[in-house]
Amino acid sequence: MSKKIFVTDTILRDAHQSLIATRMRLEDMLPICEKLDRVGYWSLEVWGGATFDACVRFLKEDPWERLRQLRAALPNTRLQMLLRGQNLLGYRHYSDDVVKAFVAKAAVNGIDVFRIFDAMNDVRNLRVAIEAVKAAGKHAQGTLCYTTSPVHTIDAFVAQAKQMEAMGCDSVAIKDMAGLLTPYATGELVKALKAEQSLPVFIHSHDTAGLAAMCQLKAIENGADHIDTAISAFAWGTSHPGTESMVAALKGSEYDTGLDLELLQEIGLYFYAVRKKYHQFESEFTAVDTRVQVNQVPGGMMSNLANQLKEQGALHRINEVFEEIPKVRADLGFPPLVTPTSQIVGTQAVFNVLAGERYKTITNEVKLYLQGRYGKAPGKVNEHLRFRAIGSEEVIEGRPADLLKPEMAKLRTEIGALAKSEEDVLTYAMFPDIGRKFLEERAAGTLTPEVLLPIPDGSQTAVSGEGVPTEFVIDVHGESYRVDITGVGVKTDGKRHFYLSIDGMPEEVVFEPLNAFVGGGAGGKRKHASAPGDVSTSMPGNIVDVLVKEGDVVKVGQPVLITEAMKMETEVQAPIAGTVKAVHVAKGDRVNPGEVLIEIEG
Repeated sequence: MSKKIFVTDTILRDAHQSLIATRMRLEDMLPICEKLDRVGYWSLEVWGGATFDACVRFLKEDPWERLRQLRAALPNTRLQMLLRGQNLLGYRHYSDDVVKAFVAKAAVNGIDVFRIFDAMNDVRNLRVAIEAVKAAGKHAQGTLCYTTSPVHTIDAFVAQAKQMEAMGCDSVAIKDMAGLLTPYATGELVKALKAEQSLPVFIHSHDTAGLAAMCQLKAIENGADHIDTAISAFAWGTSHPGTESMVAALKGSEYDTGLDLELLQEIGLYFYAVRKKYHQFESEFTAVDTRVQVNQVPGGMMSNLANQLKEQGALHRINEVFEEIPKVRADLGFPPLVTPTSQIVGTQAVFNVLAGERYKTITNEVKLYLQGRYGKAPGKVNEHLRFRAIGSEEVIEGRPADLLKPEMAKLRTEIGALAKSEEDVLTYAMFPDIGRKFLEERAAGTLTPEVLLPIPDGSQTAVSGEGVPTEFVIDVHGESYRVDITGVGVKTDGKRHFYLSIDGMPEEVVFEPLNAFVGGGAGGKRKHASAPGDVSTSMPGNIVDVLVKEGDVVKVGQPVLITEAMKMETEVQAPIAGTVKAVHVAKGDRVNPGEVLIEIEG
């Protein structure tokens, strides 16, 4: 008896999130949509995950407008998104009214299938999102975040699937974000799920360990109904098995997908050319790497972690971070590594490595995690670490969102006239600082996306906004060189970054204006911390808030600053008791390790 296998393609979301740090722009999606729409996919994953953040933070695209345009360009295909349960698309829990409003607007703007997960696999954090999806008349897919640990057993995953079925889910997905599944483990898990619950089973597995295609085949043989793939130009490694490869593998069998291989190959050639435009976001850490079976770092996390460490000037220490991640994960009770817990664990691991001391600085998110504000940890947490992080504060035992008051009215008031729609209010809700900045720049007509560097072979350039190059032809000893200079508008420590492309080969250079080191504060070079009362940070980042002013009396350990690095916030505490003598930073300033940010006199 034949059984058609249905395919969801991740090319417009998870594939580029995993390989080029979520940087693909709408302008490179729309031209191929007519062909994608003819394929006959069960669905296309186009939204959610990190795409919303990347649109607002880097690409300066309205994520809602992206969704609307994709909906119009793909009229015959279900559109799918990844939703982080009570976290939606942000890194904290939102109140129930925000969850309901977001789901309703996502449905109206074009989402048909909501893949809903919780980073802790705490089903209490899925309930409101599932109810909202069903109220909108859309497909609610409950998700098992697959991981391995002493507490993650087949019985535990089956019990979770049955709870999600009881909540009204229409299907269940095994989300193997790190590529931890092995073929026979996959077969056993799928077989158990098919025996114990009645929902269709989807298999989503990253190929980080080189095993995903074999895992999908074993899943299919044991009753899985759907597979997630990626068009070959953005497949394999920390992405997914190639769509063309899986279609070819199943062709003529009882599991034939029925998809047109030649059409898929045409689409693959299009994206092969597109990928070249984004070469600057390619990471050496997105190929097959079996170490994932130990460090458990998922694909999207790996490319973003490498990119963030590169920005911190610490890419050479990434292997130390990979070794630290499993240790932090064990301390936190073995959470699956998926957003936001991947960021929480990964950023804390980075802090531990760069500071040279474990938990010298504990991020605010780790403190909230240990307090129970993300839900129940899968396993037992390190109680010594918990006490160090939150002291004698009460640990939350119930559903964290039950403690949150409705937020929508307050959010509408805060963003005011900058919001032209309820969607704008929700953009602000997801990312208050960058959301507000995005809406302000949109109102002023100054939205400027980050620059795409020229392709190294010189065959084309891809720059926009402030990055339109100025061309010079320079003669040196009788030889002519074409030089394109692109000002990228990034200023750090008074330095200005430019990209020089000499005969098509790009190089980044940094110029220091003559007055760059005059004075202190944001525009000049701050002095190095040396006195006992000098407040500094161990990580490069941005100032989110300054909690004290000159003349304030502070205690040892009192928070005086909040900084942000790698999307995680951290409190910086007073090293001594005394009086604040000077404050050298303001909200929004960029700071570096060892600089004096605040001076305290004992």
